[in-house]
Amino acid sequence: MRQKLNIVTLGVEDFQRSLNFYQNGLGWKTSSASTENIAFFQLGGIVFALYPRDKLAEDVTITPEGHGFSGITLAYNAKNKAEVDEVLRNVEKLGAKIVKKAQKVFWGG
Repeated sequence: MRQKLNIVTLGVEDFQRSLNFYQNGLGWKTSSASTENIAFFQLGGIVFALYPRDKLAEDVTITPEGHGFSGITLAYNAKNKAEVDEVLRNVEKLGAKIVKKAQKVFWGG
């Protein structure tokens, strides 16, 4: 099997709020394949998608109720420390809850 990832879809509780976060908080542009119910972002060879959580659960035939940590993290590697601070300020203004403050770590993330 090829070692390749094509699409990461994030099931979101509030589609419009999430779309606003990625478009206005991070400055990402949606692709022309996006519709009123799903957003696609081209990310250098990988597509990142936002889709309502209940519809995504229905698509994979599971219950939409989730409990605790889902086992998924998404990373954004900033160019420098100033960009880290800027991005966190912007997304917090848009309603994101910062659960772990930015910190310097040994692996550089």
